[in-house]
Amino acid sequence: MSDHVAIDLNSVKASLHPVEWLWNDIENGGKVDAFITYNSSTKNLSVLLCDADGLTHQNSSSLSAILDLSLYLPEWVTFGFSGSTGRLSELHTIYSWDFSSSLQVSMNPTSNPPNVAPGPPINPKRKSKTWQWVVLAIAGGIFALLLVLGLASLFCKRRKYRRMRENGTMSANVDMEMVTAPRKFSYRELWLATNNFADKGLLGEGGFGKVYLGFLRDINSNIAVKRITPNSQQGVKEYESEITTIIRLRHRNLVQLIGWCHDNKVFLIVYEFLPNRSLDYHLHREPCLLTWDTRYKIAMGVASALFYLQEECDQCVLHRDIKSSNVLLDLSYNAKLGDFGLARLVDHGQGSQTTKLILGTDGYIAPECLETYKAIKESDIYGFGIVALEIASGKKAVAVIERNGKRFKTKLVEWVWELYREERLLDAADPRLSGNYDTEQMERLLLVGMACAHPNYFDRPSITQAIEILGSKAPPPSLPREMPVPIYSAALQDNIVTPSAATSSYTSASSRSQTQSSGTVLSIHSFKDKTMAPGYDTEAKQ
Repeated sequence: MSDHVAIDLNSVKASLHPVEWLWNDIENGGKVDAFITYNSSTKNLSVLLCDADGLTHQNSSSLSAILDLSLYLPEWVTFGFSGSTGRLSELHTIYSWDFSSSLQVSMNPTSNPPNVAPGPPINPKRKSKTWQWVVLAIAGGIFALLLVLGLASLFCKRRKYRRMRENGTMSANVDMEMVTAPRKFSYRELWLATNNFADKGLLGEGGFGKVYLGFLRDINSNIAVKRITPNSQQGVKEYESEITTIIRLRHRNLVQLIGWCHDNKVFLIVYEFLPNRSLDYHLHREPCLLTWDTRYKIAMGVASALFYLQEECDQCVLHRDIKSSNVLLDLSYNAKLGDFGLARLVDHGQGSQTTKLILGTDGYIAPECLETYKAIKESDIYGFGIVALEIASGKKAVAVIERNGKRFKTKLVEWVWELYREERLLDAADPRLSGNYDTEQMERLLLVGMACAHPNYFDRPSITQAIEILGSKAPPPSLPREMPVPIYSAALQDNIVTPSAATSSYTSASSRSQTQSSGTVLSIHSFKDKTMAPGYDTEAKQ
């Protein structure tokens, strides 16, 4: 039958006098008072359910029955309550409860029935009747309270899932409240959520693992589950780095961590699912064209994420793998930076982070990382610059360029700088936009991309300066017409980069490029392409 209040005798199938309960709104925060009374003399068990605002309201349900509880309960019982919902779970909350009896009986609740101390003779009939009243009163209250709570819980759960089936979603408040706190999952939970990691749910694949689409019923939300490849030492290191780094980060432009799992040498990371996939998917792999306004919003979003990592966190976060495939898009095409597998935490003002291998993706790795195996804040600025050029041009970091009827590969920043040298910078704009863009914004984005991808780390703008330029709060950067040759200072070689060295004004790039041959304080190295760590992910993560 429908939601109701009833008295059950050992089974919900044996209900006495069921009364329908249609008026309650517990699921949406409504409060209900339940009154259960048992008179052992008349053997009357009564239940009243009503709005917590008062007993005079018309929203109430009540029932009563003549029931001898001594026929169903033992002499001694434990007083308490719980909810029984079958396969479902409880949603109700007990705000307060109390129990009272008209009998004055002294009992020891932590032991078996107490022995009566020697004293004046007691009438056996009176003693028996007293204990009977106590037992019946306590048992009756327990029985009735369990009944009411169980029915209330079942009602709420059924109503919740009925609404979920009808609407397909939960309220935004409940969804976000349950998602915001990262938690540890069991392998079985994620095994069920991903349908045994079915191939049809595969979202992406990289050198150290695969990403699967899943669904968590308790939050009624899709998720992305990253499964680290078994026996991958570097993959396990990425797992540890990602969990320890991103669990402390909260920003609107970062992919949100939902939880993790490491059962039986299986390593899984659970993220929010972003349905519009990655930036590179829309720029390079799909005919669907991002409008200019959307592109500029994405660029500002990535810059905002980088500003948070470099300037607002307690420790500076070196992402070390900023690229378009790690920029994911939500339903409104807001950018969210993800994949912190290579991330490291360093104190603000600390020099650099040294690695044994060159980790990253060709086209996004800053020249100083290739030469010195050291990553600094400016190395992430370089990656952002390449992403900015991708957004503006629609081309990949290592682009295929056609010239004089021939096609060849070149680094995107080198191609854009060549157009800049020829005073044809706007020719780098994505031709698929057909001129439908703000000319000033396009020029600013291209110049910021070039400045951030400057071969010399000390000539790159800070992320704060980049945001000011993109927001038209500062003039565009002044860059040399010829692309400078990478120069590595002795400070970086010795891992003692100072804040002053790392924040030199980008407007001095032209003069620096003209005096780089003096060799007084700088050592010059030719640019080298070095092999990346084998199997590093060059595909979309989600």
